[in-house]
Amino acid sequence: MTIKMESYGFTWTDANGTPRASAVAYDKVSADRRQAELEQDGATSIERIPVQAGELPTA
Repeated sequence: MTIKMESYGFTWTDANGTPRASAVAYDKVSADRRQAELEQDGATSIERIPVQAGELPTA
């Protein structure tokens, strides 16, 4: 059986209106947690982006 590793990055706009992008990649469980944190902090336009190893999203 093959295990597929899925990683995610985020782009969002913080509560001050500044566009942001994650500097790390998250597995699914960690991405779920991070998205909840962003929502709680008042971030808008949150986008979860599948990324490959060594790849990160840009704001």
